[in-house]
Order: sequence, then C-alpha cells, then structure tokens
Amino acid sequence: MEFDVFFEEEHLRVQVDEQDIQQGQPFFSKMDEDMDIGRRMGPEYVHDPDITQRCQIVAERLMLAIEDRNETLARAMAAYIVWRVPNIRELHIDTSGEPLLTEIIV
Repeated sequence: MEFDVFFEEEHLRVQVDEQDIQQGQPFFSKMDEDMDIGRRMGPEYVHDPDITQRCQIVAERLMLAIEDRNETLARAMAAYIVWRVPNIRELHIDTSGEPLLTEIIV
C-alpha cells in the first residue's frame, strides 16, 4: 500500500507492507489504549478521539519521525494510519499547530 504525504514543502510517497501492519498490531493496540483517554489537539482537548482524529494525531508523529529521519518510527506511524484507513491516498499534515486541520484523502 502506498500513499502520498504532504507537509510544508515536503511531498513523500510512503510504502506500507502488510507485514508492517501485522507486526505492528500490539503496538497499535497500545497506541489506541493511550488515546482512549483523549488528547490535546491544538487548543482543544478531544475526549475519546474517533478514527480520523486518531490518524490526525499519528500524522503529526509521522511528520516528526520523517523530519528526524527515524525510519522505524515513520514506518510504524504510516502502518497505523493504513491500518485505520486502508483506502488512504493522501495525507496533508497541518503544521500550524492545528492537528484537526490535517486532511486524510481516500
């Protein structure tokens, strides 16, 4: 599975293998458990984020992993997003501090 990631002036094509998704299941479940209590998303706090909001949260982590050249973390964050939104084509990550403005295009 491939999808395009856009942020600032960056445009990357991200590849996620089925193996990445399968191996990440325990980690993804822990991520979801951690997000169940809610997260600050920009100026507001979101209790029990929905799937889109969870992917918006993870998108920010993906962007930071890409910027830090942390391939392992980037691969895991991309796999989580594909696991949650299998038909994703594009991810436009907001960099203004408003994660709710991050767009997931299917």
